[in-house]
Amino acid sequence: MQSNNPVFRRSEEFNSSSPYGQTSYPGYAPSPQGYGGEPGYAPPTAPPTTDRMTIDTVVQSTAMTLGVVLVAAFATWVLTPAIESDAAVGTLTAALVIGSLGAFVLSMVNSFKRVVSPPLVLAFAALEGVALGALSKFYDAMFPSEDYGGIVVQAVLGTFAAFAGTLAAYKFFEIKVGQKFRTFVIAAMFGMIALSMMELVLGLFGSQLGLFGFGGIGLLFSVVGLVLGIFMLILDFDFIEQGVRNGLPARESWRASFALTVSLVWIYTNLLRILAILQQD
Repeated sequence: MQSNNPVFRRSEEFNSSSPYGQTSYPGYAPSPQGYGGEPGYAPPTAPPTTDRMTIDTVVQSTAMTLGVVLVAAFATWVLTPAIESDAAVGTLTAALVIGSLGAFVLSMVNSFKRVVSPPLVLAFAALEGVALGALSKFYDAMFPSEDYGGIVVQAVLGTFAAFAGTLAAYKFFEIKVGQKFRTFVIAAMFGMIALSMMELVLGLFGSQLGLFGFGGIGLLFSVVGLVLGIFMLILDFDFIEQGVRNGLPARESWRASFALTVSLVWIYTNLLRILAILQQD
């Protein structure tokens, strides 16, 4: 099955398919002529049981990746000064810009790299954590709230609730991902990225559409982004399931953890802006 997802497209194993739902493993040799007793019959060798991608390896690599994100975000929050002066704002802005640009570059590298690199995935997670820590601190200062720990805590809890709810729905309803759905989600994702880039360019000339603002357009853009993030999680779950079924090497668990981290960060940032907009209303 050929993937449209740029993260998984670089992995040949993710795009392999097996006839009639048969699991394919390296070293498996199906019978070239009929079944046992016929000429040319070669009994299949047992599939290897080690160094294969499993749900456990995906959970472990994802836990490490998200752990790095959380540690880097917390460190950025604690080590940067409180927003009480222009110098403090400048320091936090620098952390946000450096983290965002670095994470974007590494996300492109990880997305199109054929052989996944765990150190690059963790480096992406660290830079993403720096950016999220700075962004969250800005939001906490702009929209202070004592309700349930503030909007940052609410957004974090909401993100993991969205992850758990999407996973439960995926398994309980046995969601099947079709080619049209994949194409739509990937096209929508790149469309939102293009709109975001255009908004940044327009901002340099003092003219914006309000996509990142806190008005009606900003709320609509964030809600669409949140829904798209849920759809991205569904794609991630589907490709992980296909990868485990196809017997991918264990290192591909890092590609899966990278994709899941991107989706969760996407959900968190949109949810954070939604909470901020709703709070000011």
